[in-house]
Amino acid sequence: MAWHERAVGKVYTAPEIELKLAENLPRWELLDGFLCRNYRTAGWKGTLMVVNAVGHLAEVAWHHPELQVTYAAVAVKLQTHIANGITDRDLELARKIEEVLMWQPAARPDSALEGTPDDPRFRYFIYD
Repeated sequence: MAWHERAVGKVYTAPEIELKLAENLPRWELLDGFLCRNYRTAGWKGTLMVVNAVGHLAEVAWHHPELQVTYAAVAVKLQTHIANGITDRDLELARKIEEVLMWQPAARPDSALEGTPDDPRFRYFIYD
């Protein structure tokens, strides 16, 4: 077994990936061998915030996603390139990205944080 096979672990098949997405990441999809998710923002400021958050998570995970950045959206594509497929590394990073970007403190009744006001002047991210 080559070093990279030990390092990346199991490469999942398309049916295995679809099942994992349905169970844990319903807004993500498998497209052309990548885990993909589009995040909508309210404009350039929100887009840059998403890019920086994903960049931070990817860097500390030592993973390198592909990002497509436009004025009001960020498309995230994950694949373990050395394995030429989807591994636990991709699934775990997708879960962390989803957790961080979709977090809303005001949605939790026990949170002391109020969250961004529901006012278009302050909105930078579009939650789905």
